[in-house]
Amino acid sequence: MASNEPDRDEYPQLNISEVFYSIQGESTFAGYPCVFIRLSGCNLRCSFCDTAYAYEEEGQNYTLPQLLEFAERHPSALVQITGGEPLLQEGVYPLMERLLEANRIVMLETNGSVSLRTVPDGIIKIMDMKCPDSGMSQKMDYANLGILNSADELKFVISSRADYDWARSVIATHVHYFNDPANLRKRVKILFSPTAGTLEPSALAEWILEDELQVRLQLQLHRVLWPEKSRGC
Repeated sequence: MASNEPDRDEYPQLNISEVFYSIQGESTFAGYPCVFIRLSGCNLRCSFCDTAYAYEEEGQNYTLPQLLEFAERHPSALVQITGGEPLLQEGVYPLMERLLEANRIVMLETNGSVSLRTVPDGIIKIMDMKCPDSGMSQKMDYANLGILNSADELKFVISSRADYDWARSVIATHVHYFNDPANLRKRVKILFSPTAGTLEPSALAEWILEDELQVRLQLQLHRVLWPEKSRGC
């Protein structure tokens, strides 16, 4: 009997800002070789955005086989799907599914404003919780905080002491097990990252130590390795 299902390679094309192979510069996977697939388009306009070209410039259309073929060139690398905001394109879901079928370790970097309910099991979700100084904190979908699990990561980009205090309040209120250090392994991983050029990393480190927060201080490794590059790193 003929199937009514479309061929999986006939899914809509994805509009892509860039694809590249580099060192993972953020998350708890920092330092590992990684294939990056950056989708075009974003529904937010953060004050400190360092990838505005992902929505300011016209992307290039890629088919699903083209993206899978690029990832296959580096079979042992991590794969990170990022943006922009990747969940704005429906074609990202079959892309994630096919990468999982290929037994790849796949991370999804998302801006926190789009529901994570339909993200396939097995995808490592890295959600950016926008602080007030970003200008986008009112756009967050707080229901996503109940979807994240211990394999996932929750990132706060901190620009000021006010941002830090806000982030501390959010995690104390909404993150399961945060107030119980003994259950650190059961909850989402939490990362605090200083906004480049705005907040000194040492100041953020001092606040974390003073409050004895069980969060991870994150610096952008790729900016250390290639300070002259603004993309493809």
